[in-house]
Amino acid sequence: MTDTVSPAGVNWHSDEMKARRKARYAADRRLQIYGIIAITFALGFLAILVGSLSFTGYKAFTQTVATVEIVLSTAKVDPANIGEADWRGIVRGALRGLVPDMKRSEERKFFEMFTSSAPFLVRDAVVADPSKLTGKSSFAIPMADPVDQLAKAGISRDVPENQRRINDKQIGIYDQLVANGVISTPFNWGLFFNADSRFPELAGLAGAISGSFWSLLVCFLISFPIGIAAAIYLEEFAPKNRITDLIEVNINNLAAVPSVVFGLLGLAVFLGWMGLPRSAPLVGGLVLALMTLPTLIIVTRVSLKSVPSSIREAALGVGASKHEMIFHHILPLAMPTVMTGAIISLARALGETAPLLLIGMNAFITSPPEGVFAASTALPTQIYIWADSPERGFVSRTSAAILVLLAFLVLMNGIAIFLRQRFERRW
Repeated sequence: MTDTVSPAGVNWHSDEMKARRKARYAADRRLQIYGIIAITFALGFLAILVGSLSFTGYKAFTQTVATVEIVLSTAKVDPANIGEADWRGIVRGALRGLVPDMKRSEERKFFEMFTSSAPFLVRDAVVADPSKLTGKSSFAIPMADPVDQLAKAGISRDVPENQRRINDKQIGIYDQLVANGVISTPFNWGLFFNADSRFPELAGLAGAISGSFWSLLVCFLISFPIGIAAAIYLEEFAPKNRITDLIEVNINNLAAVPSVVFGLLGLAVFLGWMGLPRSAPLVGGLVLALMTLPTLIIVTRVSLKSVPSSIREAALGVGASKHEMIFHHILPLAMPTVMTGAIISLARALGETAPLLLIGMNAFITSPPEGVFAASTALPTQIYIWADSPERGFVSRTSAAILVLLAFLVLMNGIAIFLRQRFERRW
């Protein structure tokens, strides 16, 4: 067999060429191995992050409660004026019945085992359902944070009594309630439907979720039309001169500006100069809109460029005007990528903390906002507030709130990927 010689005089079967091919193949394998190692490290760190958050935060998804039966038909409750009844005395009387042999001197420590808001919870439940006044009704009373921590093994029984937030007598009463079937740990729906509270057993994310929703709604309504309009003008109508080059450079630079700078801008302009309400989702949405606009403009311009020029030429060739060519042909074809970029920009805005802290969206708000002008928090700032709290019960709730935020981010990115794969055109 003769060696193959190329027209250039290269012998492809020589030992030298075999060595070169072997080196190239080895380099390809090394590159693949490096990529696999990089992906493994990334997935490993992600697993560590999610695993540590899950290990700490899973306890917040359940809440220790005591099921108490209250006979309201014998209580002095006026159906026409339910809120004025002695709910504190009614609830304490029912709780006292759980441990009939308890001494009078032990009652104060006993009542401390239950949330201090128990009378208000029972009152609100009766107001919502007045039929409970006609007989015996069961109410789930959340246990106070120390008892909740004891139930979830957050407090060790082996620790000396003077180093625990719950004494031996309270532990004995808790064990008695467990033996009587009074204590249970159902799913903590209050984590999603309660607003913030000073008490960990009652604190929830309803206010933060509502605040994030209103802020993102304002952000979308402002940044989406303005970003698309600016991108269309710069890409299709603006003359190519030094002014437009300067605008493009500044847009690219704004996309890389730290978010805290936009927070300072919002603090100076929206709060200081315009006098808009502090801690309101309206201001938060305006700041987030300023932050997402550069990214949305860049993504929209790239998507407009990706549409083949033959589409433009064909539209103009059949008599369409320039604006008809853009809005009837180019923009509809580019819209899937634009929507993907908008959702990813909103996902980034959802996780921003610094600009919202600067405009005051870290206030203690005990009710969900009713609109864009009401004081509110957001998911990232709520996490910041809970992480700074000295109460031990907020540790697990902080991790749980981070998991909820990550779930929203994954959902939004998943929607973006679906839209891109479902509607994207390949040329």
